[in-house]
Amino acid sequence: MWSQKKKVLMAMVTLGLAAALIRSWTPRPYNSVDVRPKQETKMEKLLEDRLLLSEHKYDDIPYRVKESVLGLLARNGCVCEGETRSINLPYAHLLFPRVSAQNLHTAFKVSELEEVKRRRAQEYHSFQMRSQTSADLLIVAEANSPLQYPTQGVEVRPLKTILVPGLALKEKTRERYTVNLTATMGTFDIAAFVDDVTMKGEGEMQMALSSRYLSALNRQLQFVTYTNTLFHPNTADTVQFVTDGHQSFFTVKVRHGVTPKLYNPGPKEEYNVSALVTIATKTFLRYDKLQDLIDSIRQFYPTITIVIADDNEHPKPVIGPYIEHYTMPFGKGWFAGRNLAVSQVTTKYVLWVDDDFIFTANTKLEKLVDVLESTTVDLVGGAVREVTGYTASYRQTFSLEQGGEEGDCLHIRRGFHHAIKGFPNCVVADGVVNFFLARTDKVQQVGFDPRLARVAHLEFFIDGLGVLHVASCDDVVVNHASKIKLPWGQSESDRAYYKFRYPPSSSDTAQTRSSLFYFKNRFQCLTHN
Repeated sequence: MWSQKKKVLMAMVTLGLAAALIRSWTPRPYNSVDVRPKQETKMEKLLEDRLLLSEHKYDDIPYRVKESVLGLLARNGCVCEGETRSINLPYAHLLFPRVSAQNLHTAFKVSELEEVKRRRAQEYHSFQMRSQTSADLLIVAEANSPLQYPTQGVEVRPLKTILVPGLALKEKTRERYTVNLTATMGTFDIAAFVDDVTMKGEGEMQMALSSRYLSALNRQLQFVTYTNTLFHPNTADTVQFVTDGHQSFFTVKVRHGVTPKLYNPGPKEEYNVSALVTIATKTFLRYDKLQDLIDSIRQFYPTITIVIADDNEHPKPVIGPYIEHYTMPFGKGWFAGRNLAVSQVTTKYVLWVDDDFIFTANTKLEKLVDVLESTTVDLVGGAVREVTGYTASYRQTFSLEQGGEEGDCLHIRRGFHHAIKGFPNCVVADGVVNFFLARTDKVQQVGFDPRLARVAHLEFFIDGLGVLHVASCDDVVVNHASKIKLPWGQSESDRAYYKFRYPPSSSDTAQTRSSLFYFKNRFQCLTHN
């Protein structure tokens, strides 16, 4: 009788776990989002009601906090907290992944931490000085001001001249109308004269215009020019625009035009993958698997270029048509090899693959090319099928939470943001599997940190946060060669590879990773599930 009760109890537990697993696999109700490039349209209607920032102006008016909205605001004091195990059942860690937290300052000795913090703060300050300009300052146009001026969108090339658009005065009747313009990185002048307008300071950093007639003054303001006189390739000047009792500010961006990097894709009837895509990989002690990869690629893409970075101690020749084999110093590392391989790519797109992948009929690169050609996405991952039959795309989302002087918090979660309209098998995420097609210039812009020698992947996507627009499509699949090797079936190269690939726990790999997160990325901690 007791045995039967135990069976019923076990069956109920199993059904409960199965239901939870099915629920965790249920697709989330995301709406698809159109990420296709939009044609240039008219500026959307500006919001009519704008919140004015006035310090202490309305302190005497009481207010009630709306907690649901207050909790969404940035607090500049992030906290990383892990989860405790709430369910103690077999395989619970697979069905209910626990969020863990890691404080990254522990990568350094206590005795050196304060000095590391000081250097990190100094480097961060230098970074802010390099990357921030006056255009980042919040400038609010005061309501009911008689001054009309551009709030954004004014741009001039270094040491060049433009007409300043949108300047005007909307003033009540008075005897004389006067405005003043002041800059710090350029001078003002006029492109044409208007009668009955008096000017002072032409060709100088401060210019005054006045007239008895408002219409004449406004006509003259249409011809005001700004000339940049202090060279900087990418900065901004803050211009002060003043009349009696009123002042306003607007920015003039000073920067070179962006030089495009264009690729000729050839005729557009269909995608010529060999002309658009280069396959890049890094190999180490696995020439047999590398040859299997090459053979599988040639079965479906006989003329596509394959770039191989090789840091073996005794490199073997890898020859064949459309193969570029580059050797490196011994054991130089995973990300260093990625940098080398990607640096030699001359096509519009680069496909990254591991050297133990196998192409099949489901490895349709044309589908990935179509996503990149049809959307604003920079990088799109596929899926990897293991020998067990399990197929994974390893989609991750990142959230960077501001944390004040101690650094920021990085939160990594499994999942994706939303589906992509027009591509039913594709979603937008922040990190994807180690099989992806990307715009070559974008990958080169982010780069791979060569200090990550043996274990690394998501670090590339973390460095690319804010630069890369990432997607994932689970209908383009590459096979993964078996990693299962019985001890008596392992070759000498297999044993050497696993020694490098899976270093002992005493290795400094984890410390290096944490120290880079802490100092280079200015994180105080990270959480992930």
